[in-house]
Amino acid sequence: FRVCFIDPFQGTVMALFAKNTLKAKNVAVLTDAAAPYSVGLATFFKEKFVADGGKIAVEQKFSSGDKDFKAQLTAIKAANPDAIFAPCYYTEAGLITQQARQLGINLPIFGGDGWEAPELLTIGGKAMDGTYYSTHYSPEDKAEMVATFVRKFKARWNNEVPDAMAALGYDSALVLADAIKRAGGTDGQKLRDALAATKDFVGVTGKTTLDAKRNATKPAVIIEVKDGKFVYKETVNP
Repeated sequence: FRVCFIDPFQGTVMALFAKNTLKAKNVAVLTDAAAPYSVGLATFFKEKFVADGGKIAVEQKFSSGDKDFKAQLTAIKAANPDAIFAPCYYTEAGLITQQARQLGINLPIFGGDGWEAPELLTIGGKAMDGTYYSTHYSPEDKAEMVATFVRKFKARWNNEVPDAMAALGYDSALVLADAIKRAGGTDGQKLRDALAATKDFVGVTGKTTLDAKRNATKPAVIIEVKDGKFVYKETVNP
């Protein structure tokens, strides 16, 4: 069992974000063909976005480690999309965004949690402003449970701000404790059944339901890069 959503699920969430928040009707997809993470997010994104009435303006591909994306970005610019989905890692995301701006592409660019690293801002610089990515949690979320968790964590750990791994670890313990309570103890079979029956459990990282494959169905948090900082934008429900 896991309390974090699987990587490709972010593609579904970002399709909703593109449609409902960015109001995009035509989206270009820029995929790292050498990375299963990127391919998975792109696949889920395209399926959901098209199913909801959107169109994929163009899809371009590259390989991990590439440094020059101008050919792909030129093709994307010619397709005239409303936004660009780049589900890759921060090393490429920073370069892609920087080169897009150099080519006069001032569209929203967004990706998944592979973007989540301080180095993203070092690589992309000011070009990253106005970009977005999905992740599991934000300490800036105004939900009462999140605020309480952050306050207590900082008090215990020398004012350190808890990251997504800390939040997921906390929720894992809460989900297990809840299952033990419902199972009436720690008998293996009863505990397994209780975990499998977890539905709408409210934690720091959102409301979690465990599906038949023992994966979590839950919201994702959208982070915006604004004035050179990572800022909580919104929470998107699946």
